[in-house]
Amino acid sequence: MHLKHRTSALAAGMVMLGIQPCWALDEAKLDTIVVEAHYNNAVGSSDAASQGTVTAELIKNRPALRTGELLEFVPGMIVTQHSGDGKANQYFLRGFNLDHGTDFATTIDGMPVNMRSHAHGQGYSDLNFLLPELVQRIDYKKGPYFADEGDFSSAGAAHLRLADRLPQGLASMTAGSHGYLRSVFADSFAAHDGSVLYGLEVSRNNGPWAAPENVRKYSATLRYSQGNANDGFSLTAMAYKNTWNATDQIPQRAVQSGDIDRFGTFDATDGGTTSRASLSYAMRKRSESSLFEMNVFAVQSALDLTSNFTYFLNNPVDGDQFRQSENRHMLGMNLSQAWVNSISGIEVRNKIGAQTRYDHLAPVGIYNTIAGVRTSTIREDEVREASAGLYAENTAQWLPEFRSIVGVRFDAYRFNVASSVVGNSGRATDHIVSPKLSLIFGPWEKTEYFANLGSGFHSNDARGTTQTRLADGSPSAPVTPLVPTKGAELGLRTEIIPGLQSSLALWRLDINSELLFVGDAGETEPSRASRRTGIEWNNHYIAAPWLLFDLDLAASRSRYTQDDPIGNYIPGSIDKVASFGVTVTDRGRWFGAFQLRYFGPRPLVEDNAVRSVSTALAYGRLGYKFSGKTRLSLDVFNLFNKQASDIDYYYASRIKGEPAEGVSDHHFHPVEPRSLRLTLAHQF
Repeated sequence: MHLKHRTSALAAGMVMLGIQPCWALDEAKLDTIVVEAHYNNAVGSSDAASQGTVTAELIKNRPALRTGELLEFVPGMIVTQHSGDGKANQYFLRGFNLDHGTDFATTIDGMPVNMRSHAHGQGYSDLNFLLPELVQRIDYKKGPYFADEGDFSSAGAAHLRLADRLPQGLASMTAGSHGYLRSVFADSFAAHDGSVLYGLEVSRNNGPWAAPENVRKYSATLRYSQGNANDGFSLTAMAYKNTWNATDQIPQRAVQSGDIDRFGTFDATDGGTTSRASLSYAMRKRSESSLFEMNVFAVQSALDLTSNFTYFLNNPVDGDQFRQSENRHMLGMNLSQAWVNSISGIEVRNKIGAQTRYDHLAPVGIYNTIAGVRTSTIREDEVREASAGLYAENTAQWLPEFRSIVGVRFDAYRFNVASSVVGNSGRATDHIVSPKLSLIFGPWEKTEYFANLGSGFHSNDARGTTQTRLADGSPSAPVTPLVPTKGAELGLRTEIIPGLQSSLALWRLDINSELLFVGDAGETEPSRASRRTGIEWNNHYIAAPWLLFDLDLAASRSRYTQDDPIGNYIPGSIDKVASFGVTVTDRGRWFGAFQLRYFGPRPLVEDNAVRSVSTALAYGRLGYKFSGKTRLSLDVFNLFNKQASDIDYYYASRIKGEPAEGVSDHHFHPVEPRSLRLTLAHQF
């Protein structure tokens, strides 16, 4: 963090970004500062060591292979892919293989990205509709310690905030390896006492795959805003459509035998199409001692995803290809009111809030297909899922160097399922109470200390809450609708070394029921209770105004807490993550970046007998400014051309000619080979 003026007052570093710390509402009492930063993780800026903010400056200056890699700015997060680039990414954090987003909540200006009861996976979080150039900042949190965080947030949450206006218009064109093309046009202008912001993206990509990916992606954003971050509103419309061919994970034995190469496939008709349209309204109204916030959103989305993970295991003649499909309408609203006062000389902040959401899926289904053509229905459902969450939070500044935060959250859910499978229709309800507590000590010697404790939850797929039998007719017990989680964290944050922001966190998270990936269905299912423990060390160092270093290290241990003879390791759970980055800006006409990320080997089966290999990848950027408005940059991905995996699984599949019961094997999706992308960008 580089500040023209430093202050140790709690929360001062967040005011100019429009972020209000938990207790400071009267910004007139705070010193005016100017922030020239990549991160805002200063002492006094948050309520936990694992909470922070990333600014647009760093997002702009770091190369990214995929849109979803925006979430890799969250320290300790790894973002990969096991299929085509038109679907949600795979996410890893704090000992989790989060699949496509379960237990990590993501929002855009308060509008949720995670999808409940999704056709492809619970908590499905697809960020491909977003234009990274329009993101103003990312506010991230980890752990279930925050009263305003609900479903899917036990491991963490990221709140992406869009800009209301751009300092200059932007036109850019990117061309790269494997047929990659991307064009972006964005600008803002004054209109009717406010500002209009718009952005357009068109992209194409074939990738290195034997069956070209043939991505056809279109995204658009239109936003009208008035006022400022403290007293104003915005109305945002977003639209997105994408079609692609997919190369899913492949069996190691097929590559070793030469049947296919690393970028080959057994079914070139896999792929998908998806769309999303949304309209959202956000407003903030501040008085001298209070703050009112409201978000309202409406989303329509659709997905058709055709996959084949097991090839000819279940259908030795026509193959095991299947389609997951859904059409969704989602409505929701978030309200909060916060106010400050003084009681017997103690500064107190109280906040209450309400969050509602309604999802209507008509239909959500899974079907048998041959070469992408639907042949039969496995199951098809209409789902109505509604939720309401209420929370209250009290923050008290007992001493200049000690404050407490006490919160409680109540969530209630209602599920209504109409199923094509006899016995699976019905209704279910559930509710859960989640208390929270944080104690913050300091700062002393530019160091503060945190103790955080809290309960959270994740919801299960609505179809499981009323299910009494499987599609094959065998009996099945309904799953618990809302699964409790409990977490704790001890941490510190320090700026004792000039220019260095460093944080350390020791954490634990218990979940009453783990969600696991099922290979032959491409879905998740509930499993045993689990516990994760870990340590994280994050560092951001401004060596010079033009030179930034980042180093993030994380280690964790993940186990089932209910013993089973098959073993207690959690398949896919990540245990080591490391990332190192160097960002160079404004060094004459030159600029650049280097990013190295590592995620360690993972158990693929419960007894740890089969493990994945580790993956280490490097990205690089070299850029040149022709003028203050025109720049040319070259991004290189997989700089050292490593042969590694984006994702690894172990399950049974069958290639033609193999035994009917199939062969249990390591299945992997390879990282893309070294690729180059050249971008010409002009500001106007």
